[in-house]
Amino acid sequence: MKIAQVCPRYHPDIGGVETHVKELSERLVKNGWDVEVICTNPSGKLQKKDKVNGVKITRFRSIAPNDAFFFAPQIYSYLINREYDIIHTHNYHAFPALFCALAKKDRKLVFTPHYHGAGHSFIRNQLHKPYRPLGARILKKSDKIVCVSQFELNLIKENFNIPASKLTHIPNGINLDEFKDVKPIERKNKTILFVGRLEKYKGVQYVIQALPLLEHRLEIVGKGPYEQKLKKMANNLGTSKKIDWIRGLPRHELLQHYKSADVFVMLSEHEAYGITVAEALASGTPCIISDIGSLIEFMDNKMCFEVKSPTNVNDLIKTIKRVATIKRGKYGGNLVDWDNVTERLIDVYEEIR
Repeated sequence: MKIAQVCPRYHPDIGGVETHVKELSERLVKNGWDVEVICTNPSGKLQKKDKVNGVKITRFRSIAPNDAFFFAPQIYSYLINREYDIIHTHNYHAFPALFCALAKKDRKLVFTPHYHGAGHSFIRNQLHKPYRPLGARILKKSDKIVCVSQFELNLIKENFNIPASKLTHIPNGINLDEFKDVKPIERKNKTILFVGRLEKYKGVQYVIQALPLLEHRLEIVGKGPYEQKLKKMANNLGTSKKIDWIRGLPRHELLQHYKSADVFVMLSEHEAYGITVAEALASGTPCIISDIGSLIEFMDNKMCFEVKSPTNVNDLIKTIKRVATIKRGKYGGNLVDWDNVTERLIDVYEEIR
């Protein structure tokens, strides 16, 4: 069976959707499926045609102001002229999903929206409202909608009046085996870790604001449009020397940083899932999260702690100081391996074929 996995960006670009599509696509290939990833290439620096770990990759130039929208109508032309049994598109918040719905014809369409109900910035949030009828059209044309959290599933059901029979919940996975036997890095100072795209809605600025009253160092692993404003903020607060800016890491080194941190933070305003929280918990690292829908689903374990109002710096400081003294533990919640996630996705494909 031939599957088109369509997403805004793909590995080596970094992000939750990128990781999600990569992990599933490579496992589908190992299970004997013919998989082609179709995505955009805003910078033009990546190869248009590639093949990595058995996954065929086709990239198209796109218009992506401030790393958003990923407008590439070539995706429609490409899909409409090729044979696929299933088109599986990802990310409600970008245009490739719309082109998939328009090019569906008589093929089956699976949609993983990674939907959280808002844009990532003021401008994107304003554009979110007029885009909503188009988003509703994608959802209605989909044969199956796969949600990565129960929160996302409920939100889509409520916002778009989608019947429950069309929706299914399959969480993001992690590679549980790769967290075994990871050796931590020796540290002289207690360390706070953030991993993710540098966007305002991610909330890392609140940790920077708390740093003057903390003895901890902050490691920021990631890059994005908010990076320069964060650096300016740190400079104005006199905390630049307490922050390590790491724009990217090989996977094995990232696992070491998860393992070595005293506390992991994710103070996001909205997340469809929160895969870096899952990875930190799998490493045994205590996590501080914001009090939002999908992240709260990690609160079934004593290694996860919520902050009701991340903007309240005094409360955040108290929480960081308390959580950083907690002994590392083993996460006992509902983390799922990517192999299991792939099996459940194959069941969805078999159901609709």
